Amino acid sequence: MKKKILLITIIIIIICLILYFLYIFNYIPHKKYSNNYFDIENYISYFDMDKDGIDDQTDILNSVREYISTKPKYKSKYYANGYPDDGYGTCVDVVAFGLLNAGYDLMNLVNEDIKSNKDQYDIDVIDKNIDFRRVDNLKVFFKNNAISLTLDVNDIKNWQGGDIVIFENHIGIISNNRNKKGIPFVIHHASKYQLYYEEDILEHRNDIVGHYRMS
Repeated sequence: MKKKILLITIIIIIICLILYFLYIFNYIPHKKYSNNYFDIENYISYFDMDKDGIDDQTDILNSVREYISTKPKYKSKYYANGYPDDGYGTCVDVVAFGLLNAGYDLMNLVNEDIKSNKDQYDIDVIDKNIDFRRVDNLKVFFKNNAISLTLDVNDIKNWQGGDIVIFENHIGIISNNRNKKGIPFVIHHASKYQLYYEEDILEHRNDIVGHYRMS
């Protein structure tokens, strides 16, 4: 009888651990909360780069959601025209397409910034078609050209959907959905094993190096 109880206890513990890790790694969906739940006002930009009647902050977020709705498959490869056109992509493409459809052509903007500030970039040969799709280059670009914001994930009111978050070797767009603590989800593309493009990862990362807003 004691052996049976012990076995059942071990099985329960194993199941709980499995469920815990599935939850932590976002294979089990996390409940989402809006800004209204935390009495946080949605940030509205004063700018509309592409003149479509939608402010930049909202436009970037909408464009990112439109991009991930195409369900891009994860693969890092070179494209002669810069932007992926075959249904594949990586983390940088979430940001690139989000900005592109809001009026910011990251390929040209990064290329111009590299030419103007080449000493700040760790680049031997400039290649417009790929330079904007490297996280290290985007760290420099956004530092030079965007509004720098808090890295404290608990300062929840200063994290807004449409913001850009940069990690040591990764990048994504901040979602307008939040977890139960008010910390926002991140819209990103990290690997081919990722189940959801929008995940509750921000508070579990210790490698955040940048948080930016375009306008």
